[in-house]
Amino acid sequence: MSLPVKVQLKYWGIAALIFAAVLWLLGDVLLPFVIGSAVAYFIDPLADRLERAGLSRVAATGVITIAAILIFVLMLLLVVPTLISQTSGLINTLPQVADRVQTFLGEHFPSLQNRESTLRQTLSSIGQAIKDQGPQLLQTALGSAVSVLNVVILLVVVPVVSVYMLLDWDRMVARVDELLPRDLAPTIRMLASEIDHTLAAFVRGMGTVCLILGTYYAVALMIVGLNFGLVVGFIAGLVTFIPYLGAVIGGVLAIGLALFQFWGDWVSIGIVAGIFVIGQVVEGNLLTPKLVGSSVGLHPVWLLLALAVFGALFGFIGMLVAVPVAAALGVLARFAVRHYMSSPLYTGSSTGGQDPY
Repeated sequence: MSLPVKVQLKYWGIAALIFAAVLWLLGDVLLPFVIGSAVAYFIDPLADRLERAGLSRVAATGVITIAAILIFVLMLLLVVPTLISQTSGLINTLPQVADRVQTFLGEHFPSLQNRESTLRQTLSSIGQAIKDQGPQLLQTALGSAVSVLNVVILLVVVPVVSVYMLLDWDRMVARVDELLPRDLAPTIRMLASEIDHTLAAFVRGMGTVCLILGTYYAVALMIVGLNFGLVVGFIAGLVTFIPYLGAVIGGVLAIGLALFQFWGDWVSIGIVAGIFVIGQVVEGNLLTPKLVGSSVGLHPVWLLLALAVFGALFGFIGMLVAVPVAAALGVLARFAVRHYMSSPLYTGSSTGGQDPY
């Protein structure tokens, strides 16, 4: 005889409270393990494909590890220093861009020459704030990144956790399946499969889309000759997971810099704008449909809400678990709605779904 629903809800509620308490108390300690598990989850399908090709799990893990080390070393030597240098240069250049915008507006809107003009004062304050706070913001960001992801976590703990998790992933999933309550096992497996599908489509799919678009934007802008093309492409690719936001932010930043750098060379400015138009067309018609699918059940607004709430409650570790938790809650909500739509509470137990009046 299975436990009553109220008793089951009590136990699952206690488990959820324990999970939240662990995140609250041990967030910094769990950080490398969460990152390592996320990396293992992301590349597990690649390991499965190598196994189907004839490699053992150990050999597949070894091949992936060696490839990851080579990619990491190349990124560390070739990309990261340039990215940091361009970010610093971009922050130092933004006040000049603000001055150029102010001059342009002053020439075309003479009323702005008035020093008492609200818009002129606003532009001046923005430029001064960028000039004063930009370098400090960059140093703070770099300092906090180093403090959160220090050398030991980045170079030792996360890779080790990732390798061990990838090596034992299938065994861990099978072990968890054995521990499921027998009465609820089929339902939990069904829900877990939906959650995995949503996460796989969003995390793996959108991660791949972000990587492809970020690389495309960075390479294309650098070929055109736009200063800070690498950092603009990095920013545009990073926020591509929110539909249209990556193209809007990256496009506005790139076109603004192009106007500053290529003023009068309208062909180059048009090429920069065309790069983002092409990126949006390829993303909407090819990348997202192929890699993510038409519907993953994870609305951007729901995702932003989860990131904001979990980030405020649990800090950086909360933001890392926000996406899987949001996906799980979305699947559970749809499951609850389906049951509600087929329950007497919705259909009316005495009328078989017909209007009793």
